[in-house]
Amino acid sequence: MRLSRYFLPVLKENPSEAQIVSHRLMLRAGMIKQSSAGIYSWLPLGFKVLKKIEGIVHEEQMRAGHIPLLMSTMQPAELWKESGRYDDYGQEMLRINDRHDRDMLFGPTNEEMITDIFRSHVNSYKDLPLTMYQVQWKFRDEIRPRFGVMRGREFYMKDGYNFDLSKEDALHAYNRHLVSYLRTYERMGLQAIPMRADGGPIGGDYTHEFLVLAETGESEVFYDSAVTDLSFGDREIDYDSVEQCQGVLEEFTTKYARTDETHDEALFNDIPEDRRRVARGIEVGQIFYFGTKYSESMGATVQTADGKSTPVHMGSHGIGVSRLLGAIIEANHDDNGIIWPEGVTPFHCGIVNLKQGDEAADAACNDLYKALTAAGLDPLYDDRKERAGGKFATMDLIGLPWRITVGPRGLKNGVVELTSRRSGESEELAPEAAVAKIVEIYQNHPSPQGF
Repeated sequence: MRLSRYFLPVLKENPSEAQIVSHRLMLRAGMIKQSSAGIYSWLPLGFKVLKKIEGIVHEEQMRAGHIPLLMSTMQPAELWKESGRYDDYGQEMLRINDRHDRDMLFGPTNEEMITDIFRSHVNSYKDLPLTMYQVQWKFRDEIRPRFGVMRGREFYMKDGYNFDLSKEDALHAYNRHLVSYLRTYERMGLQAIPMRADGGPIGGDYTHEFLVLAETGESEVFYDSAVTDLSFGDREIDYDSVEQCQGVLEEFTTKYARTDETHDEALFNDIPEDRRRVARGIEVGQIFYFGTKYSESMGATVQTADGKSTPVHMGSHGIGVSRLLGAIIEANHDDNGIIWPEGVTPFHCGIVNLKQGDEAADAACNDLYKALTAAGLDPLYDDRKERAGGKFATMDLIGLPWRITVGPRGLKNGVVELTSRRSGESEELAPEAAVAKIVEIYQNHPSPQGF
């Protein structure tokens, strides 16, 4: 993409309404625009990152054997009355009456809806196990929406639901989700720690939240510092293997890590003092096993091999896709702007022309742009007639991981400058060598297919 043809309304000044780094930088980088309290339009740069995050979520869910679908955002209230949650959910639920005076709601979550789909079409144990998921806009009428996309009223979320014949099978689904989430977050350049949590209005005997450590986190967290040494890495997991999934869960959850809601001071004090940590965390996902809570109340049963009818065991699993974008920025920024991890960057690298209109510089930039594009990458070429300082400031603000700087002086020596946004280190390379290095970097950080 040529920046002269792109829509990137960057701001030079910090917006007064932004209280945290991610909100401030998303507004300054022209990623979002508030339409009303807690509700945002996603401008091209923000939308591009949002789709990268969504693509990684889809790939890792399907790798784990989960089936995508899309449910309606508007839900009939009778499903929630049937489950008993309609009155319990409180004022966060946006309740609506349609023109026929039917009670409707804008879905804050989809346990009732997916259970109704299941009970309408599945009646035999032979169709189990089954896990379906979606990525969809949701609405919760927060009393005090704040911090930009971190606590908005409208948000983009992946929610998945498993249906199993027994508790043992459902707990394998729980463990399988924990594994897939660890892989998902690491692909985004994040370390998200699974922490024992409270079930809240969704309920459930087993639940873990995934939290990214950040000073602006809403939750106080208590953990053994040894958990930050854990990494999923590039290991391959057989998601059908109960033993492998259970092994990963035990590896990542045996060290103490809890939110303030489930914190146990006595257990925490058993940790060696030099490893005890108290910090803030941003929740970016949660997994639940809640047994037959919904299947019993809503009649989601299957016939077993001996001809008996039994309610299925269920769980739900959520990832805050739009919230993740804010969390990534909170964990990856400096005074100059965002620093995108390679896995989610909106453009793979930036090309800065120091002297737009110079024949040699223009030709070299065009050749770099074509070579990177031919290699399957997506560069952003700053071809504006703007001073060099302004171009560098824009590139630092929007946070592309790599920048190739092209100028007449370097070209006389046959080189361009390749700069890492994260380290700030630069090296002079022949244009072909700079392209080759960028291509090699992204072979280790592939973008999700289609994005």
